[in-house]
Amino acid sequence: MASLLRIAGLSRERHFVNYHRVLSRAAWCPRAGARILLGLIVDAFVPDGPLVMAVDDPIERRRGRRIKAKGIYRDPVRSSEAHFVKTSGLRWMSLILVTDSAFSALLFLDAMRQAGVTTITRLRLDAALYKPAPIRLPGTVGRPRRKGARLPTLAQVLAAKSTPWQSVHVPGWYGAGERMIEIASATAVWQHAGLPVVPIRWVLIRDPLNRFAPQALLCTDLTCDPARIVGWFVRRWQVEVTFHEARAHLGVETQRQWSDKAIARTTPCLLGLFSIVTLMAGRLPARERRQVADTAWYRKQQPTFSDALAAVRRATWREQAFVTSRRRSHSTKVRFALPDAWAYALCHAA
Repeated sequence: MASLLRIAGLSRERHFVNYHRVLSRAAWCPRAGARILLGLIVDAFVPDGPLVMAVDDPIERRRGRRIKAKGIYRDPVRSSEAHFVKTSGLRWMSLILVTDSAFSALLFLDAMRQAGVTTITRLRLDAALYKPAPIRLPGTVGRPRRKGARLPTLAQVLAAKSTPWQSVHVPGWYGAGERMIEIASATAVWQHAGLPVVPIRWVLIRDPLNRFAPQALLCTDLTCDPARIVGWFVRRWQVEVTFHEARAHLGVETQRQWSDKAIARTTPCLLGLFSIVTLMAGRLPARERRQVADTAWYRKQQPTFSDALAAVRRATWREQAFVTSRRRSHSTKVRFALPDAWAYALCHAA
């Protein structure tokens, strides 16, 4: 908020505390704003669908005795399979539906299926899969069957030599470009005692060069193409990039509020700002939004968020500083002076 006041030319505003109260006290609904912003994003980028979204639970590293919602969590960025790192912070649920394995619960999948939402997530290799329940004949006595015969686990399918594998090329494999993988797929029902029965299409993935361990995905749309399921799932990498860019350029994890309401509002507002910058950059002329900060030591193929942010700032400042006035018979040449907001942003850029 302090940087916002400086950039807006309000560094001498005596009642600066009123701006801080927008986050800590003012009565407004963040969900209503999020609904409007989501509508703008859909209209701008996917007006005809399909709408592919992601669910993730990033950790915002925060410390402080007055932050009631903080906890101790596994740091997914600093941890590895052999090294476990804990961190203090806030755990957010973000809707950026392609999901991670933490959301592959049967209750969650059944609720999404009932709502008409197709879900793609990871699947355990030892999950209990069954054939669909056989057709119930007239006059059959007893409770209707919920499942059919037990199917081999995906670990057994992976080890079987009779499994038919298909080679596919997946573009944008976790930021590493196109990757050739092998997949096998079929349909089944996933069931556990006391939980709903969910029909799924499973996709088993392996790397011919053994660069990653075999893994499995599921999709609640049984008619979906397996290669498309994999392509949609790897888009999760863009979610991780989004959080990294928000930390690097928008100040996430640098907040110092301790009010519960301000804590609950600030980070969603900063992530919303990421979307607003993206929308504004999309409305710029093609030549402006495609400019990249290219250097001899770092070649960019496509603009990144930092380039989009720079383009939006450039357009905003140009409009503020170079607005033409009305025609006069005697024009006076005004000496250019660097605005205070520009000087602050440039001097503190490093």
